[in-house]
Amino acid sequence: MAAKVTTDGDSPWFSGHFPNDPVLPGIAQLEMIADLITASREDTLRMTGLSRIKFRKIVRPGELLDIHAACGKKKDLYTFRITSRNEEVCSGIMLFAQKK
Repeated sequence: MAAKVTTDGDSPWFSGHFPNDPVLPGIAQLEMIADLITASREDTLRMTGLSRIKFRKIVRPGELLDIHAACGKKKDLYTFRITSRNEEVCSGIMLFAQKK
């Protein structure tokens, strides 16, 4: 699955992170990925774990992000990658479980 997202400089994620030098927090990037994965599934999931997370590039307001996720060998394990201008921003593995 894939999505393109332009980071909005007016987003609350940039507020205070950091004054006069806005950076998209890593947790915001992870939330974008989790939202993409859960929206693609018919069942209701919750994220239960993260592994091998690497943040490689700072994301600034107005950047176009290419978000990609793929289901691994296990049904609820996804590998993901975010790129901007063909440079890797972050990557890793996200684990989900059925919501009860």
